[in-house]
Amino acid sequence: MNPYSGQDFFGFFYVLFMRLIGWITGPLVSDEIQMLTLAGIAVSCALVGSFLILHRMTMLANALSHTILLGIVVCMLLFPSDGLMSMPLLMAAAMITAFLTAFLTQSLQRLIRLQQDASIGLVFSSLFALGVLLISLYMRNVHVGIELIMGNADALVSWDAKLAIFVLIFNVLMIVMLFRGYQITAFDPSMAKALGFSPVLLMYVLMSQTALTSISAFRCVGVFMVLAFLVAPSLIARFFIHRLVPLLIGSSIFSVLVVILGVGLSRHVLTLTATGVSTGGIIVTLFFVVFLVAVVSKLTFRKWFLYSSIK
Repeated sequence: MNPYSGQDFFGFFYVLFMRLIGWITGPLVSDEIQMLTLAGIAVSCALVGSFLILHRMTMLANALSHTILLGIVVCMLLFPSDGLMSMPLLMAAAMITAFLTAFLTQSLQRLIRLQQDASIGLVFSSLFALGVLLISLYMRNVHVGIELIMGNADALVSWDAKLAIFVLIFNVLMIVMLFRGYQITAFDPSMAKALGFSPVLLMYVLMSQTALTSISAFRCVGVFMVLAFLVAPSLIARFFIHRLVPLLIGSSIFSVLVVILGVGLSRHVLTLTATGVSTGGIIVTLFFVVFLVAVVSKLTFRKWFLYSSIK
């Protein structure tokens, strides 16, 4: 029996606290699997997203979060017996789609001198449209449309949590190994080349990390809302943190707190209204609300400090 059933917002956190101090003996229940999976995904997105923002690659990440739909659909069409649970195949498909997206975008910019935003818009809309077309033609009887786009956190199992933790460990190791290269190319690509780093190679590696993180997140937040997980924590943390390592740590901690709060609110709504709502949707909404609060706080305190200095 799920100990969180019938609990309101504060009851949810009371049960969570009591199970934590009791070291959660026994298997994890659905709410805890949601928290663990979403927390692992949120930290991965915060780490990768921080470098995406610093490298000004947010639009390319936006394109990637849409175009991996094509890779997922093609994978499901080629290997129908494996279904959605064949994560190695899905990850390979996401990697191929990521490289294809980045390659086509770079090629259009170099060959016909197309602007970056125009190139990204053309590539991602075309590949995404192709994925939607394949779904409408060959997968009408397969109920995957909503879950692919919006996710379904209620359907998560312990295997999803293990995948999220694996991807998190992979991202942490990659960032530790490539930290200096990511850092220098973000602020001074010319110096990076002089020091022996390849900005293009690092860009493809970062895109690969983005693809893997996105494919690990699609079952719980879909291929759309993962973009908010990638950009929101870092954008909010940058209002208050101006050094790279503290930014990575701060955005990760913040994203985990929002995830726990979002799962608690989802359980609260279910208890009060007997209506299941999208946990991922609640979390993304919380990201936006906190972002607005951070903007208002930043502007208010800055005006207050300016007023105090004038006085």
